[in-house]
Order: sequence, then structure tokens, then C-alpha cells
Amino acid sequence: MAARWWLWCVSATVAVALLLVYGVPSASAQRKKEMVLSEKVSQLMEWTNKRPVIRMNGDKFRRLVKAPPRNYSVIVMFTALQLHRQCVVCKQADEEFQILANSWRYSSAFTNRIFFAMVDFDEGSDVFQMLNMNSAPTFINFPAKGKPKRGDTYELQVRGFSAEQIARWIADRTDVNIRVIRPPNYAGPLMLGFLLAVIGGLVYLRRSNMEFLFNKTGWAFAALCFVLAMTSGQMWNHIRGPPYAHKNPHTGHVNYIHGSSQAQFVAETHIVLLFNGGVTLGMVLLCEAATSDMDIGKRKIMCVAGIGLVVLFFSWMLSIFRSKYHGYPYSFLMS
Repeated sequence: MAARWWLWCVSATVAVALLLVYGVPSASAQRKKEMVLSEKVSQLMEWTNKRPVIRMNGDKFRRLVKAPPRNYSVIVMFTALQLHRQCVVCKQADEEFQILANSWRYSSAFTNRIFFAMVDFDEGSDVFQMLNMNSAPTFINFPAKGKPKRGDTYELQVRGFSAEQIARWIADRTDVNIRVIRPPNYAGPLMLGFLLAVIGGLVYLRRSNMEFLFNKTGWAFAALCFVLAMTSGQMWNHIRGPPYAHKNPHTGHVNYIHGSSQAQFVAETHIVLLFNGGVTLGMVLLCEAATSDMDIGKRKIMCVAGIGLVVLFFSWMLSIFRSKYHGYPYSFLMS
């Protein structure tokens, strides 16, 4: 009995000793960890006070973003801004990212819970390789604890890169709400004032003859332009703020048509607008050929031209539809 009691005491003593040595960090180790964290936060705060978006190379990224300890989140934009990269989307996304970072830096709610950083491909290509990243721009949230999850990568192709959309994503991932404050833009009011002045001038010059206001052709053309703009996705662009196109910084390949049915590029909107306009023009020519009083020869030419326009542009439109809705079984001539 005494031997068993002695054996139990020895085992308990060894277990407590191992727990103290390996399981509980020493006070000096804890102080060292706190000092390292304090230095990292102080460095980030100093850089943020100078420039809201911190430019990082590979060393800074590994030390301040990847390496523990860390009690702050970092929103990193991976981009390619050098001129020889010819990434137009990167420049547009950078402008929105700067607006968002400035809104956070100069807000009353600014704290050291979240920082904004940027890694340019030409300054941190090793970071791109480390993360297996082959496209830009890309936004990733590196949380205060743990590794980034799937939702911590911003869906740029779906949401667009407007500062407001990125702010909503940040609020969802970090619970930090950022009110986006844009610098004043007087281009819109100036253009509206100029348009109203032109319309007012025309009305004044034609004040003795206001029949042009009752011109059915003019109103029909204006309505048609509005319908074409709306059906091509202009309102979606205004709400989501998608990039004009996407260029792979490695291959240089530019995509003007988004491969998903859930998103689109601005260039895609212009292409769809052109194709819809071509189909519409073809239908107008067919209607005129059927109802016009012109000689039969001209009417035949109008009919052939109308059919050609409808077939050509509708075929191209269907090819875009098939590229976005994979598995769509139908095609039409050149589609």
C-alpha cells in the first residue's frame, strides 16, 4: 500500500512539473510576446498616420501580417500598379481602396483593430507565390486570430470594387463598420447644369415654334436609347461598380466578358448594348421595308440588310449568353 502511494506521489509530481515547464508559459515569455505585439502595433499605427494604406514588401508582410502575435486584422490589397503591367482595373480598385482607408483613418471610430495594406506584384512577388495567387487585384482579410477562411477573400467579380461594397464585406468579416466619405465631385452637377442650359437655350431659340416637342420620332429615339441602356446592365454597373475588364498580370490576357452569370464587366455592358442596338436597327429596317412607300428595289435592300443585322447580332448575343450560362444547349449560326 505504501509503495502504491509513493508511486502515485511521484507520478503526480512529474506531471505537475511537466505542466509547469511545457504547459504554462513563463512570465518572461509572456512579457516578450506582449512587447513584440506592442512594437508591431506601434509600427503599424505610425505608418498609418503617414499613409492610410501601408505599402508592404515580402519581409513586412511576413513579419506584420503572417507572423504571430497579432491582435489586429489587416485588409490587404494584392495588386499590380506598375505601368508596364497595364492593369487598368488595378488602378481603379486602388482609388476605391484609398477612399475606404482614408474614411477609416479620419473617422471618429478609428482604432488599432484593423489596418489597410497593399502588396504590389513588383515589390512582393514572393508573397504572390507564397499565397499561390495569379490574379490582381485581390482583397484578403487576415483576421486577428487564425488563418484566413474562404469568406475572407473578397469576391471582386461578384461585388465589384466600390469602396461601399468593400466596407460592407469588412463589416461582415471584422464587425468594424466604416462610413465611406468620398471627396466632393462636381462633375455630375456641372454636367447636369450644362445639359439644362442647352435644353433651355434650344427651347428659347425655338420659342415661336414648339412643334419639335411633339415629334414622335425624337421621343421614340430617346425612349429606345433609355431602354437599351437599362437592358444592357448600366444600372447594375452603377450599383455594383464592377471593373471595366479583367487582365491577368502574369499572362496579360484580358477578359471583357465575365464567365459567370452572377456578374459582369463594364466592357461587357457596352458590347451587349452594341449588339442590342444592332438587332433593334435590323428590326426597324424590316418594319420600314414592309410599310414604306419606296420602290420595290430599295425595300428589298432594306429587308436583306435588316435580316442580316438581326441574324448577325443576335447570333453574337447568343454566344455571350452561352459563355455565361454554361451548359446552355442551343446555338444560332455563328454563336
